[in-house]
Amino acid sequence: MGKCDICGKVNNSARKYSYRGTQVTKRFLTTQKPNVRKLKIIEDGAVKRRFVCTRCMRSNKVTRCI
Repeated sequence: MGKCDICGKVNNSARKYSYRGTQVTKRFLTTQKPNVRKLKIIEDGAVKRRFVCTRCMRSNKVTRCI
C-alpha cells in the first residue's frame, strides 16, 4: 500500500531527533505513511477496487459501493 489512487498521496520522510537536556544526541529519518484503505468504489459506471486515503473518503471524492 502507500499510495492513494485518487489524490496521489504517497509516503513522506521526516527527521526525528533525540534530546538529552538541550543537546541533540541522535538524528535519524523516519517515514510517515498515508492512511490508505482498499475499497470497492464506483468509477465510470463500473465497480473497481482502489486504494483510497481517508481524507478522500471524508471529502466525498469517491462513491463507495456497498
